[in-house]
Amino acid sequence: MKDNFSTQSAAYARFRPGYPAALLEHICSLCPAFDAAWDCATGNGQIAAILAAHFRQVEATDISENQLKNAIQQPNIHYQVGAAETTSFPDWSFDLITVGQAAHWFDLDRFYAEARRLLKPGGVLALIGYNLLTVDPAVDALVWHLYRDVLGPYWDAERRLVEQAYATLDFPFEETPFPETYMEYSWTLENLIGYLNTWSAWQHYVREKNESPMSEAFVESLRAAWPEGEVRTVRFPIFGRIGV
Repeated sequence: MKDNFSTQSAAYARFRPGYPAALLEHICSLCPAFDAAWDCATGNGQIAAILAAHFRQVEATDISENQLKNAIQQPNIHYQVGAAETTSFPDWSFDLITVGQAAHWFDLDRFYAEARRLLKPGGVLALIGYNLLTVDPAVDALVWHLYRDVLGPYWDAERRLVEQAYATLDFPFEETPFPETYMEYSWTLENLIGYLNTWSAWQHYVREKNESPMSEAFVESLRAAWPEGEVRTVRFPIFGRIGV
């Protein structure tokens, strides 16, 4: 699995969007019991923190030690560095396995084999993701220009699976419908720019060119479309696959 987020782990914890509590509650309602859950590729623990309110114990793993250093702490969450495809957990350990915005990085055949080994009978596997944000037509056009025209060559091939909302992802489980939902925030332009800095393609661009992908002209256009200090509503569409 690629580690594209260790270098910006602090910014990731500050600026990355979370996941709707109502969605996680819906997923939890499908579980046969609430003894233990595994949040795989937990990042800074956004999903794990929600699961901690529902499960006696939450195991949360990630390949990035830096991400885990910025993770949300709860007494019943145990964080450890580890890959998605190979773990030391015993067979039939979990009532629920979740993956947030990371399944596209996995060796899926190996991960699915591990998930089958670890899920209790009737357990639930949920792959969750989010797609490009929307604000308003003027800001959206600028973000899309940055995403496609400037950073297009710097996105990993796996990003296409996110763009397709995991619709083309192999998912060999009995599937239940994924609810239509989104995450909404009140952001300033500073929040937006902070979030854009966490993009993996942004980091690839900076490493290659040693400069920001946002030109002065682009920044001026962005500030004209979104005056500094003004609060606007930002919406992230949520998608995923749920196996029961």
